[in-house]
Amino acid sequence: MDIEAKKLIVQKLKERLDRSKVVILTDYKGLNVGTVTELRSKLREAQVEFQVIKNTMLRRASEGTPVEPIKEYFKGPSAIAISYDDPVTLAKILSDFAKTNDKLEIKIGVMGGKVMDPAMVKALATLPSREVLLATVLATMQAVPTSLVRALSDVPRRMLNVLQAIKDQKEQSAA
Repeated sequence: MDIEAKKLIVQKLKERLDRSKVVILTDYKGLNVGTVTELRSKLREAQVEFQVIKNTMLRRASEGTPVEPIKEYFKGPSAIAISYDDPVTLAKILSDFAKTNDKLEIKIGVMGGKVMDPAMVKALATLPSREVLLATVLATMQAVPTSLVRALSDVPRRMLNVLQAIKDQKEQSAA
């Protein structure tokens, strides 16, 4: 591969790293082609990129991006998984896959420029998905106005009940 082709690959990778929400670096050493293909398929379904790339090219591409803090980990056989949307989905897929395939090792991750060790990546995998969190927030936001409306409508109803009781009492005393 000539130098111009390498520069183009580094430039495109840098753009992808800039757009990423989360990047997780894995060690895939010992996985056979069929297993890696299965992992790529699962990641592709979740719209996550998984790529094996030379460490020198990865180091160059990471300069000036949120991924730069982990460039010292770009050693040995490495593959990066890049998610542009939901960081939890990527962490779940890799964590679940690593449970069943002990040769896949999560080295480190970075989310929003913050470094995540393997334990933090696994903790991220235990969070509910983005859709579930949004549904929870929406339900909470709807509960507040609903409770306020109930409380406000309860005041006139109680006042009517008091007035009705006074009327009933006066009618009984008059009879």
